Amino acid sequence: MNNVSDNLRGAVFMMLSMIGYVFNDAMMKLASSELDLAQSVFIRGLMATVLLAGFAVYKRQFFYRATWPEMKIILLRSIAEIAATYCFLTALFNMPLASVTAIMQSLPLAVTLAGSIFLGQKVGWRRYLAILVGFGGVLIIIRPGGEDFNAFSLWAVAAVGFVTIRDLMAARLSARTPSVFAALFTAFGVTLAAGIAAAFEPWAPVSMTNAALLATAAVFILIGYVTSISAMRFGEIGFVSPFRYTVLVWAVLLGVLIFKDYPDFWELLGISIVVGTGVFTFYREHRR
Repeated sequence: MNNVSDNLRGAVFMMLSMIGYVFNDAMMKLASSELDLAQSVFIRGLMATVLLAGFAVYKRQFFYRATWPEMKIILLRSIAEIAATYCFLTALFNMPLASVTAIMQSLPLAVTLAGSIFLGQKVGWRRYLAILVGFGGVLIIIRPGGEDFNAFSLWAVAAVGFVTIRDLMAARLSARTPSVFAALFTAFGVTLAAGIAAAFEPWAPVSMTNAALLATAAVFILIGYVTSISAMRFGEIGFVSPFRYTVLVWAVLLGVLIFKDYPDFWELLGISIVVGTGVFTFYREHRR
């Protein structure tokens, strides 16, 4: 009975984390109408880093002496996160929210494939087939060569690649490395990179509306981070992980209500394929 209770709590935390991440994306997309990418990431990053630093102090993980091998992995992870942030937000600022979010949901498939190739993890033929079908779903969403093709969707695909590298680096971290410390270092790196890029661009005045949007984005992204950790701590991965796809429900709703973006039949079909193959991959991993 206790295991069932923990799994339900984990599922709730996973759904809350998805709400946090997608609302952060929506706030950033709204702010992009007046602020460029580097400036908006820098301002949000400052706020998020301060909040995350306070959380690290609360968890007593702010002052941590990392070994040089740990720092190399954290540095590589941060570089991958910087590249992923740039690619993802470039796509987000120029595409419907639901489409970008759907492409990013191929991440579990990409991580499974990369884990098999680079980490030697065993993957059966069923999961290889699911990965192939899932990437086919991404192609249906993107529709390269079609009249509705948006070249910015390739930035979303690139973001999946960089996030995969980030997650592979996280898998190489030792168990003693505090996750909050690694996240704080990464958040600082993204903020620093955005600040350097913003210094070479004209600085647009920040209205109270945009400041509120970026502050809200910082709070939501912190909620996403904290609750995603709680989801993995309380529930079994095989049970909890499929609830990550609830993000697509929110992405479609926010896209329709805020940005007036209505997904067509092919986008919905591609989303369904990506979700279905992702859930199957989690199921087979749990069985294994």
